[in-house]
Amino acid sequence: MCRCPDMNIDRMAKSPSSADTSAQLAAERVVRYGDLRPCTTAFIDTRTPGSAEKENFTIIGPGVSESQDQHVHIEIPHGFNIGGARQPPGCVNSQHSHETAEVFVVHSGRWAFFLGPNKEDGEVVLGPGDTISIPIHMFRGFENIGNDVGFLFAVLGGDDPGQVTWAPYVFDNAREYGLILLEDGSLIDTTKGETIPEGKRPMPPTTDADVARLERLTAEDLADCIVTHNNLKPVPVSGLPEISESPIIGTASPEEGLGAGQMNWSHGFHLRYMTVDPDAVSKRHTRAEEEVILMYKGRLNIDIAGGGIELGPGDVFTVPIGEPRSFANRGDEPVEAYVVRGGDHPKPPLPID
Repeated sequence: MCRCPDMNIDRMAKSPSSADTSAQLAAERVVRYGDLRPCTTAFIDTRTPGSAEKENFTIIGPGVSESQDQHVHIEIPHGFNIGGARQPPGCVNSQHSHETAEVFVVHSGRWAFFLGPNKEDGEVVLGPGDTISIPIHMFRGFENIGNDVGFLFAVLGGDDPGQVTWAPYVFDNAREYGLILLEDGSLIDTTKGETIPEGKRPMPPTTDADVARLERLTAEDLADCIVTHNNLKPVPVSGLPEISESPIIGTASPEEGLGAGQMNWSHGFHLRYMTVDPDAVSKRHTRAEEEVILMYKGRLNIDIAGGGIELGPGDVFTVPIGEPRSFANRGDEPVEAYVVRGGDHPKPPLPID
Protein backbone atom coordinates (compact mmCIF):
# COMPACT_ATOMS: atom_id res chain seq x y z
CA MET A 1 0.00 0.00 0.00
CA CYS A 2 1.28 3.46 -0.82
CA ARG A 3 2.03 5.89 1.96
CA CYS A 4 2.42 9.64 2.14
CA PRO A 5 4.58 11.49 4.69
CA ASP A 6 3.45 13.35 7.77
CA MET A 7 3.01 17.04 7.03
CA ASN A 8 3.50 19.64 9.75
CA ILE A 9 1.06 22.51 9.42
CA ASP A 10 2.91 25.42 11.00
CA ARG A 11 0.70 28.21 9.72
CA MET A 12 -3.00 28.54 9.07
CA ALA A 13 -4.82 31.56 7.71
CA LYS A 14 -6.54 33.68 10.31
CA SER A 15 -10.27 34.15 10.39
CA PRO A 16 -11.48 37.42 8.87
CA SER A 17 -12.45 40.34 11.05
CA SER A 18 -16.08 41.05 11.75
CA ALA A 19 -15.89 43.91 9.28
CA ASP A 20 -15.32 41.55 6.36
CA THR A 21 -18.29 41.20 4.02
CA SER A 22 -19.29 38.48 1.60
CA ALA A 23 -18.16 40.76 -1.23
CA GLN A 24 -14.71 41.06 0.33
CA LEU A 25 -14.52 37.31 0.87
CA ALA A 26 -15.52 36.71 -2.74
CA ALA A 27 -12.84 39.09 -3.96
CA GLU A 28 -10.12 37.63 -1.74
CA ARG A 29 -11.01 33.95 -1.52
CA VAL A 30 -13.02 32.94 -4.62
CA VAL A 31 -11.21 31.93 -7.81
CA ARG A 32 -13.59 31.52 -10.74
CA TYR A 33 -12.71 28.94 -13.35
CA GLY A 34 -13.10 31.59 -16.03
CA ASP A 35 -10.66 33.87 -14.19
CA LEU A 36 -7.85 31.35 -13.80
CA ARG A 37 -4.53 32.78 -15.00
CA PRO A 38 -2.44 30.06 -16.61
CA CYS A 39 1.32 29.85 -16.90
CA THR A 40 2.52 28.18 -20.10
CA THR A 41 6.20 28.39 -19.13
CA ALA A 42 5.94 26.79 -15.70
CA PHE A 43 8.41 23.93 -16.07
CA ILE A 44 11.60 22.75 -17.68
CA ASP A 45 9.68 20.77 -20.32
CA THR A 46 7.68 23.78 -21.48
CA ARG A 47 9.24 23.70 -24.98
CA THR A 48 9.38 19.95 -25.44
CA PRO A 49 7.10 18.94 -28.33
CA GLY A 50 3.96 17.40 -26.91
CA SER A 51 4.22 19.40 -23.67
CA ALA A 52 4.32 23.00 -24.89
CA GLU A 53 0.55 23.56 -24.76
CA LYS A 54 -0.03 22.67 -21.12
CA GLU A 55 -1.33 25.33 -18.72
CA ASN A 56 -0.33 25.33 -15.05
CA PHE A 57 -2.30 27.06 -12.29
CA THR A 58 -1.41 27.93 -8.71
CA ILE A 59 -4.73 28.64 -7.03
CA ILE A 60 -3.72 28.54 -3.35
CA GLY A 61 -0.05 28.63 -2.35
CA PRO A 62 3.15 28.77 -4.42
CA GLY A 63 3.00 25.28 -5.90
CA VAL A 64 6.09 23.84 -7.58
CA SER A 65 6.31 26.09 -10.63
CA GLU A 66 9.81 26.93 -11.88
CA SER A 67 8.76 30.11 -13.69
CA GLN A 68 8.75 33.66 -12.33
CA ASP A 69 5.76 34.25 -14.62
CA GLN A 70 3.54 31.95 -12.54
CA HIS A 71 0.59 33.81 -11.01
CA VAL A 72 -0.49 32.81 -7.49
CA HIS A 73 -4.18 33.56 -7.00
CA ILE A 74 -4.36 33.19 -3.19
CA GLU A 75 -1.19 33.45 -1.11
CA ILE A 76 -2.75 32.73 2.30
CA PRO A 77 -0.94 29.75 3.90
CA HIS A 78 -3.24 26.76 4.40
CA GLY A 79 -0.83 23.93 5.20
CA PHE A 80 -1.48 22.60 1.69
CA ASN A 81 -1.52 23.93 -1.87
CA ILE A 82 -4.30 23.89 -4.46
CA GLY A 83 -3.33 23.96 -8.11
CA GLY A 84 -4.56 22.86 -11.49
CA ALA A 85 -3.52 21.66 -14.91
CA ARG A 86 -5.36 22.19 -18.19
CA GLN A 87 -4.20 20.38 -21.30
CA PRO A 88 -5.51 19.74 -24.81
CA PRO A 89 -5.74 16.19 -26.16
CA GLY A 90 -2.33 14.52 -26.49
CA CYS A 91 -0.55 17.04 -24.25
CA VAL A 92 1.91 15.47 -21.78
CA ASN A 93 3.30 16.44 -18.38
CA SER A 94 6.76 14.84 -18.26
CA GLN A 95 7.92 12.26 -15.72
CA HIS A 96 8.82 13.74 -12.34
CA SER A 97 8.80 13.04 -8.59
CA HIS A 98 7.45 15.10 -5.66
CA GLU A 99 8.63 15.64 -2.08
CA THR A 100 5.12 15.96 -0.63
CA ALA A 101 1.72 14.42 -1.24
CA GLU A 102 0.24 14.98 -4.70
CA VAL A 103 -3.47 14.33 -5.18
CA PHE A 104 -5.38 14.83 -8.42
CA VAL A 105 -9.16 15.21 -8.81
CA VAL A 106 -10.24 14.92 -12.43
CA HIS A 107 -12.64 17.72 -13.23
CA SER A 108 -12.94 17.02 -16.95
CA GLY A 109 -11.31 14.88 -19.60
CA ARG A 110 -9.80 11.42 -19.70
CA TRP A 111 -6.29 11.15 -18.28
CA ALA A 112 -3.52 8.56 -18.25
CA PHE A 113 -1.04 8.66 -15.36
CA PHE A 114 2.27 7.03 -16.31
CA LEU A 115 4.63 5.45 -13.77
CA GLY A 116 8.39 5.01 -13.82
CA PRO A 117 11.25 7.21 -15.10
CA ASN A 118 10.40 6.33 -18.70
CA LYS A 119 6.73 5.33 -18.24
CA GLU A 120 7.78 1.69 -18.11
CA ASP A 121 6.03 0.78 -14.83
CA GLY A 122 2.48 1.00 -16.12
CA GLU A 123 -0.36 3.47 -16.36
CA VAL A 124 -3.62 4.33 -14.66
CA VAL A 125 -6.52 5.82 -16.61
CA LEU A 126 -9.03 8.07 -14.83
CA GLY A 127 -12.09 10.05 -15.85
CA PRO A 128 -14.26 12.87 -14.47
CA GLY A 129 -14.76 12.76 -10.72
CA ASP A 130 -11.98 10.22 -10.09
CA THR A 131 -9.23 10.83 -7.52
CA ILE A 132 -5.65 9.57 -7.25
CA SER A 133 -3.05 10.12 -4.52
CA ILE A 134 0.41 9.49 -5.96
CA PRO A 135 3.08 8.58 -3.39
CA ILE A 136 6.11 10.75 -2.85
CA HIS A 137 9.55 9.86 -4.25
CA MET A 138 8.35 8.01 -7.34
CA PHE A 139 8.18 9.09 -10.96
CA ARG A 140 4.85 10.01 -12.45
CA GLY A 141 3.60 11.95 -15.45
CA PHE A 142 0.24 12.41 -17.10
CA GLU A 143 -1.40 12.96 -20.47
CA ASN A 144 -4.84 14.05 -21.60
CA ILE A 145 -5.91 11.05 -23.68
CA GLY A 146 -9.45 12.32 -24.25
CA ASN A 147 -10.93 14.13 -27.23
CA ASP A 148 -11.41 17.53 -25.57
CA VAL A 149 -9.45 19.92 -23.37
CA GLY A 150 -9.26 18.46 -19.84
CA PHE A 151 -8.75 20.01 -16.41
CA LEU A 152 -7.31 18.55 -13.20
CA PHE A 153 -7.45 19.92 -9.68
CA ALA A 154 -4.24 19.21 -7.75
CA VAL A 155 -3.66 19.21 -3.98
CA LEU A 156 -0.05 19.31 -2.74
CA GLY A 157 1.01 18.73 0.86
CA GLY A 158 2.64 21.46 2.92
CA ASP A 159 2.84 25.25 2.64
CA ASP A 160 6.06 24.79 0.65
CA PRO A 161 5.90 21.63 -1.48
CA GLY A 162 9.52 22.10 -2.57
CA GLN A 163 10.94 21.24 -5.97
CA VAL A 164 10.25 18.34 -8.28
CA THR A 165 12.84 15.82 -9.46
CA TRP A 166 12.74 15.34 -13.22
CA ALA A 167 13.48 12.11 -15.03
CA PRO A 168 16.89 12.15 -16.82
CA TYR A 169 15.40 12.47 -20.33
CA VAL A 170 13.65 15.72 -19.37
CA PHE A 171 17.01 17.50 -18.91
CA ASP A 172 18.18 16.27 -22.32
CA ASN A 173 15.06 17.60 -24.03
CA ALA A 174 15.23 20.94 -22.21
CA ARG A 175 18.84 21.51 -23.22
CA GLU A 176 17.89 20.96 -26.84
CA TYR A 177 15.29 23.74 -26.59
CA GLY A 178 17.42 26.25 -24.68
CA LEU A 179 16.14 25.85 -21.11
CA ILE A 180 18.36 25.42 -18.05
CA LEU A 181 17.01 24.59 -14.60
CA LEU A 182 18.99 26.10 -11.71
CA GLU A 183 19.57 24.60 -8.27
CA ASP A 184 17.19 27.12 -6.72
CA GLY A 185 14.37 25.80 -8.91
CA SER A 186 14.26 28.71 -11.38
CA LEU A 187 14.55 28.52 -15.16
CA ILE A 188 16.98 30.22 -17.54
CA ASP A 189 15.88 30.68 -21.16
CA THR A 190 18.97 30.92 -23.33
CA THR A 191 16.87 31.60 -26.44
CA LYS A 192 16.05 35.00 -24.90
CA GLY A 193 19.68 35.74 -24.19
CA GLU A 194 19.41 34.89 -20.50
CA THR A 195 22.53 33.64 -18.74
CA ILE A 196 23.13 31.97 -15.41
CA PRO A 197 23.41 34.70 -12.73
CA GLU A 198 26.63 34.99 -10.79
CA GLY A 199 26.63 32.76 -7.74
CA LYS A 200 24.01 30.38 -9.11
CA ARG A 201 24.54 26.96 -10.60
CA PRO A 202 22.62 24.66 -12.93
CA MET A 203 20.67 21.82 -11.39
CA PRO A 204 22.68 18.62 -11.95
CA PRO A 205 20.72 16.29 -14.24
CA THR A 206 19.11 13.34 -12.50
CA THR A 207 21.47 10.35 -12.60
CA ASP A 208 20.84 6.62 -12.75
CA ALA A 209 21.85 6.49 -9.08
CA ASP A 210 19.21 9.12 -8.26
CA VAL A 211 16.61 7.08 -10.12
CA ALA A 212 17.60 3.94 -8.22
CA ARG A 213 16.92 5.66 -4.89
CA LEU A 214 13.32 6.41 -5.78
CA GLU A 215 10.42 4.04 -5.28
CA ARG A 216 9.09 1.94 -8.14
CA LEU A 217 5.42 1.02 -8.08
CA THR A 218 3.17 -0.49 -10.72
CA ALA A 219 -0.41 0.41 -11.59
CA GLU A 220 -1.53 -2.61 -9.56
CA ASP A 221 0.37 -1.28 -6.53
CA LEU A 222 -1.65 1.95 -6.72
CA ALA A 223 -5.05 0.28 -6.36
CA ASP A 224 -5.44 1.62 -2.81
CA CYS A 225 -4.49 5.12 -4.00
CA ILE A 226 -7.46 5.54 -6.37
CA VAL A 227 -11.10 6.33 -5.67
CA THR A 228 -13.40 6.45 -8.68
CA HIS A 229 -16.49 8.62 -8.89
CA ASN A 230 -18.67 5.53 -9.24
CA ASN A 231 -17.47 4.24 -5.86
CA LEU A 232 -18.30 7.42 -3.91
CA LYS A 233 -21.14 6.84 -1.45
CA PRO A 234 -22.00 10.08 0.37
CA VAL A 235 -23.99 9.89 3.60
CA PRO A 236 -25.61 12.71 5.60
CA VAL A 237 -23.27 14.48 8.01
CA SER A 238 -24.42 14.23 11.63
CA GLY A 239 -25.64 17.64 12.71
CA LEU A 240 -25.82 18.83 9.08
CA PRO A 241 -28.11 16.26 7.44
CA GLU A 242 -28.72 18.49 4.41
CA ILE A 243 -25.07 17.92 3.45
CA SER A 244 -23.80 14.47 2.46
CA GLU A 245 -20.12 13.56 2.30
CA SER A 246 -18.02 10.60 1.22
CA PRO A 247 -14.53 10.39 2.78
CA ILE A 248 -11.67 9.99 0.28
CA ILE A 249 -8.57 11.01 2.27
CA GLY A 250 -8.46 11.19 6.05
CA THR A 251 -9.24 9.36 9.25
CA ALA A 252 -12.69 8.52 10.57
CA SER A 253 -14.88 11.17 12.21
CA PRO A 254 -17.39 9.36 14.47
CA GLU A 255 -18.93 12.68 15.53
CA GLU A 256 -19.96 13.27 11.91
CA GLY A 257 -21.02 9.67 11.35
CA LEU A 258 -18.28 9.23 8.74
CA GLY A 259 -15.69 6.48 8.44
CA ALA A 260 -12.13 6.80 7.22
CA GLY A 261 -11.36 7.48 3.60
CA GLN A 262 -9.85 4.73 1.51
CA MET A 263 -6.61 6.74 1.63
CA ASN A 264 -6.42 7.15 5.41
CA TRP A 265 -2.67 7.64 5.83
CA SER A 266 -1.20 11.05 6.61
CA HIS A 267 -1.35 13.67 3.86
CA GLY A 268 -1.49 16.84 5.97
CA PHE A 269 -5.05 17.43 4.73
CA HIS A 270 -8.24 15.49 4.26
CA LEU A 271 -10.44 15.30 1.17
CA ARG A 272 -14.12 14.50 0.87
CA TYR A 273 -16.76 14.41 -1.85
CA MET A 274 -19.76 16.56 -0.91
CA THR A 275 -23.29 16.61 -2.33
CA VAL A 276 -26.23 18.94 -1.67
CA ASP A 277 -29.63 18.00 -3.08
CA PRO A 278 -31.92 20.52 -4.85
CA ASP A 279 -33.82 22.80 -2.42
CA ALA A 280 -31.64 21.73 0.52
CA VAL A 281 -30.41 24.41 2.94
CA SER A 282 -27.96 23.55 5.72
CA LYS A 283 -27.78 24.99 9.21
CA ARG A 284 -25.29 27.77 9.81
CA HIS A 285 -22.10 26.31 11.17
CA THR A 286 -18.38 26.85 11.55
CA ARG A 287 -15.31 24.71 10.99
CA ALA A 288 -12.08 24.52 12.99
CA GLU A 289 -9.92 24.45 9.88
CA GLU A 290 -9.73 26.04 6.44
CA GLU A 291 -12.38 24.55 4.13
CA VAL A 292 -11.59 24.72 0.42
CA ILE A 293 -14.43 23.90 -1.96
CA LEU A 294 -13.52 22.59 -5.42
CA MET A 295 -16.71 22.72 -7.48
CA TYR A 296 -17.45 19.80 -9.77
CA LYS A 297 -21.10 20.08 -10.82
CA GLY A 298 -24.13 22.24 -10.11
CA ARG A 299 -24.32 25.62 -8.40
CA LEU A 300 -23.70 26.01 -4.69
CA ASN A 301 -25.02 29.03 -2.78
CA ILE A 302 -23.14 29.98 0.39
CA ASP A 303 -24.71 32.35 2.91
CA ILE A 304 -21.72 33.98 4.59
CA ALA A 305 -20.67 37.29 6.15
CA GLY A 306 -24.06 38.89 5.69
CA GLY A 307 -24.41 38.05 2.01
CA GLY A 308 -24.25 35.32 -0.56
CA ILE A 309 -21.63 33.72 -2.80
CA GLU A 310 -22.61 31.43 -5.66
CA LEU A 311 -20.13 28.90 -7.04
CA GLY A 312 -20.28 27.05 -10.34
CA PRO A 313 -18.31 24.20 -11.94
CA GLY A 314 -14.55 24.70 -11.70
CA ASP A 315 -14.77 27.49 -9.12
CA VAL A 316 -12.73 27.42 -5.89
CA PHE A 317 -13.62 29.05 -2.57
CA THR A 318 -11.57 28.88 0.62
CA VAL A 319 -13.79 29.50 3.65
CA PRO A 320 -11.97 31.10 6.60
CA ILE A 321 -11.59 29.28 9.88
CA GLY A 322 -14.46 30.05 12.24
CA GLU A 323 -16.52 32.00 9.70
CA PRO A 324 -20.23 31.04 9.97
CA ARG A 325 -21.57 29.63 6.73
CA SER A 326 -24.66 27.90 5.37
CA PHE A 327 -24.83 25.89 2.13
CA ALA A 328 -27.86 25.81 -0.17
CA ASN A 329 -28.75 24.34 -3.52
CA ARG A 330 -31.34 26.47 -5.29
CA GLY A 331 -30.93 24.71 -8.62
CA ASP A 332 -32.61 21.70 -10.23
CA GLU A 333 -29.62 19.35 -10.12
CA PRO A 334 -27.53 18.05 -7.22
CA VAL A 335 -24.44 19.99 -6.25
CA GLU A 336 -21.24 17.95 -6.37
CA ALA A 337 -18.00 19.29 -4.94
CA TYR A 338 -14.69 18.08 -3.51
CA VAL A 339 -13.75 19.61 -0.17
CA VAL A 340 -10.21 19.90 1.20
CA ARG A 341 -9.79 20.60 4.91
CA GLY A 342 -6.55 21.15 6.77
CA GLY A 343 -4.98 18.54 9.05
CA ASP A 344 -5.04 14.77 9.17
CA HIS A 345 -7.89 14.45 11.67
CA PRO A 346 -11.21 16.00 10.69
CA LYS A 347 -13.15 17.84 13.35
CA PRO A 348 -16.96 17.98 13.30
CA PRO A 349 -18.73 21.15 12.23
CA LEU A 350 -20.15 23.34 14.97
CA PRO A 351 -23.79 24.29 14.27
CA ILE A 352 -24.58 27.78 15.56
CA ASP A 353 -28.35 28.02 14.91
